Amino acid sequence: MTQETITAFQRLNDILDTLRKECPWDRKQTLASLRYLTIEEVYELSEAVLQVESADKEKSPKANTELKKELGDLFMHLLFYSKIAEDEHRFTTADVLNAISDKLIDRHPFIYHKDQYDGESWEQIKMHEGRKSVLEGVPAGLPPLVKAVRLQEKAAGIGYSKIDNPSPLRDEMDEEQLGDLLFQLVHWAHERGINADDALSKANQRFQQKVRDYENRPPQDDCPST
Repeated sequence: MTQETITAFQRLNDILDTLRKECPWDRKQTLASLRYLTIEEVYELSEAVLQVESADKEKSPKANTELKKELGDLFMHLLFYSKIAEDEHRFTTADVLNAISDKLIDRHPFIYHKDQYDGESWEQIKMHEGRKSVLEGVPAGLPPLVKAVRLQEKAAGIGYSKIDNPSPLRDEMDEEQLGDLLFQLVHWAHERGINADDALSKANQRFQQKVRDYENRPPQDDCPST
């Protein structure tokens, strides 16, 4: 970490300390009150990442500014949570940073504990943390498509990839059959290295652009030519 980065982190840290003391809004925030705001920030960051990917294809650097802004917003939120926790005597920011450092070391025995590593997969390594299932790490509140992607990624991590053959589309398909088919499509994508949520998000973007293009089209002359 460069001195410039350390100085920038300390600056943000000091600003948040000041705001917690002098700004009425910042002073009254709690872990719970920040929650829904953080969810919004995560989605904004997700959109910024997709915009950067599109901009890179077009050789345009404009999206970098938006990505930097959204990363800053989320970084501030994470430090804000730590400040609140410190004020409530739960733990310190140093505790948070040390905890993630310890986790990263424990989850990479093939780098930090080579003499103890016996070839376990990523998901098998995480089971040493006391989990009873590899699926425990998938939040219940994830959007359904994202959840299907993560469930299948985690199952594949322990060698489970059994999916029944997709049923063909048909007019009389009910909700359960449609759900199964969507799940199977996620599996089809996973087997080919495609993230179905990313694919759908980009399809949404393409559709939005087509609608905007349609809305911005020049006025049409509806009169038939003679």
